[in-house]
Amino acid sequence: MKVLIVGGGGREHALAWKLNQSEMVKKIYAAPGNAGISQLGECVNIKADDLSGLADFAERNSVDLTLVGPELPLTLGIVDQFEARRLKIFGPSKKASEIEGSKAYAKEFMQKYHIPTASFKIFDDKNQALDFLKENTFPLVIKADGLAAGKGVIPVDNFYQAEETVKKIMVEKIFKEAGSKIVVEDFLEGEEVTIMAFTDGKTVIPMVPSQDHKRIYNGDAGPNTGGMGAYAPTLFVHDRLTKRVYEEILEPTILGLERENRTFKGILYAGLMLTELGPKVMEFNCRFGDPETQVVLPLLKGDLVEIILSIIDGELELENIDWKNDFAVCVIMASSGYPGKYEKGKDIWGLNKIKDDALVFHAGTKYENGRFKTDGGRVLGVTGVESSMDKAISKAYTSVDKIRFSGMQYRRDIGKKGMKLKGKYL
Repeated sequence: MKVLIVGGGGREHALAWKLNQSEMVKKIYAAPGNAGISQLGECVNIKADDLSGLADFAERNSVDLTLVGPELPLTLGIVDQFEARRLKIFGPSKKASEIEGSKAYAKEFMQKYHIPTASFKIFDDKNQALDFLKENTFPLVIKADGLAAGKGVIPVDNFYQAEETVKKIMVEKIFKEAGSKIVVEDFLEGEEVTIMAFTDGKTVIPMVPSQDHKRIYNGDAGPNTGGMGAYAPTLFVHDRLTKRVYEEILEPTILGLERENRTFKGILYAGLMLTELGPKVMEFNCRFGDPETQVVLPLLKGDLVEIILSIIDGELELENIDWKNDFAVCVIMASSGYPGKYEKGKDIWGLNKIKDDALVFHAGTKYENGRFKTDGGRVLGVTGVESSMDKAISKAYTSVDKIRFSGMQYRRDIGKKGMKLKGKYL
């Protein structure tokens, strides 16, 4: 089987790593891929949002299965285009992907189907939004409606911050058309957790819960990023809570989308806040998370291709999905300046010292003149897998300490919060 992976980050390298273990897979392509993925397959210079170019490539090279990593091609309708050309592809349709593509739609959907989330208001007029904010108490959260590369969710502590945020989103258009509409919602307090699920539009099977670390600095300080590390499973999400998330959130969402004629096949990502009143949805994504994938897939037993094919064929209920009794911790190594401006082209040293000590997933890298070099904000994800959380943390950081590149930055506390929270949420 020939497989095409769309995307070029750490998530896509983790997918390539897992697919490479399948006896069904004989050839892996990635578009555009990265230097790490190029060690497992062939990278092709096609952008992830070039839908026609990707479909043409899949036809021309007799690709048997395409997996989509990032959200943009999904929300643009890559699945619809591939299926119209009788090309097998894994992911939700354009209509189903709107659960991530429009925060306003997602909030109205959750309200309609009684899925727990924060109270909210939607605005397409700046002045109306400011009038509402003047009368409210803080903190609040302001969200750009459309895709904003993970940067469109902004907490505000007072009206001055809120006014500046509305101006930047709706007037200065820092997120372009994604900010034509905004969602203002209550600030949720509690602990964040991610639960991703396999679904064929009928059956829903949750994966092991994970926790991302979004802030750039230790102790969850500094600005938000695309994610500075993750770990799985979360010690504070027990079976009873997972059952509640399934019954109150995951299953009603899939059934609701079916009723809306938006059958969802693929990966449903639920970003949750565990509040005193129970789990509430902060956001839905229509694909694997990044960096959550880099800790969840190493814990998955069996063949990912078999699961994917069962989802495409609508037969997920026949799958028996098992997980290792291990822990995985991923530490992201980022470029200096990230999540702001950063330089590229720095030599990466020490990768040859890792061997089997840990898994190294490339995100922003390239291979040039016989050397791996930095080529993005998030450069590498180093994942340690062990029988306990503390051992997994130790394994990840032991390997991180062997790698270096000019200006590298990373957090030193990935996974430690999970140890402190053990047993808190029952």
